[in-house]
Amino acid sequence: MNICGAKHLVLIGMMGAGKSSVGRVLARKLDRPLLDSDELIEQRSGRTVREIWTTDGEAEFRKLETRTLIDVLSGDEPSVIAAAGGVVLETANRTVLAESDAHVVWLLANVELLIDRVKSGTHRPLLDDDPDAMMRAMHRDRDELYRDVADAIVSVDNRSVQDVAKAVLRCAG
Repeated sequence: MNICGAKHLVLIGMMGAGKSSVGRVLARKLDRPLLDSDELIEQRSGRTVREIWTTDGEAEFRKLETRTLIDVLSGDEPSVIAAAGGVVLETANRTVLAESDAHVVWLLANVELLIDRVKSGTHRPLLDDDPDAMMRAMHRDRDELYRDVADAIVSVDNRSVQDVAKAVLRCAG
């Protein structure tokens, strides 16, 4: 599978869209490593996303997010990259995605599905105060940003992880 000749396959989308889960399936199918940006940030810093967010603030977390994205996109080994949900917020990240040798797929999900999926998570500091309202605002604010950088869009609504992975491969191959 050639992923349109791109070195990397990058999954973008809101938290809860399934980037990590779909990424694991795709990595196995493509025989590539999965590089999950949140996991890489935690490994490099020795702290959880929540700890970074709480101690250093959002601005510092976004800097780590940018450095991690640049690092993984510049890697020589073809990989599947599960990008952090907020990666599209920074202009530099959108530019790097657009200029990289990567095929970017937006995993699009209905906001109600996202709200349902993230209710059980404890590592999402943005959702501490009012998860429903915050998810709706993020969904609204990020929609156009995801659309701008995506080479393809795959809906995750009413689909299993396996079905989403197959759809990604269809649109990327």
